[in-house]
Amino acid sequence: MFNPSSIPPPIPTELLQKLERCFKQECDIDPLILRLRNLRSHGAWAEVCCLEQELLPLF
Repeated sequence: MFNPSSIPPPIPTELLQKLERCFKQECDIDPLILRLRNLRSHGAWAEVCCLEQELLPLF
């Protein structure tokens, strides 16, 4: 039996547009994560901080 309350609400247009902009950005996050891990393991905290600050606009 069909239950109308089981249908998820539609996704707001603004959210869909934000998601589409994210998909269009050409940014491979995996190498950045690996770089951060490498810098942390070497104690390069200033470089880690700088790279994390650059990543903030992506999220």
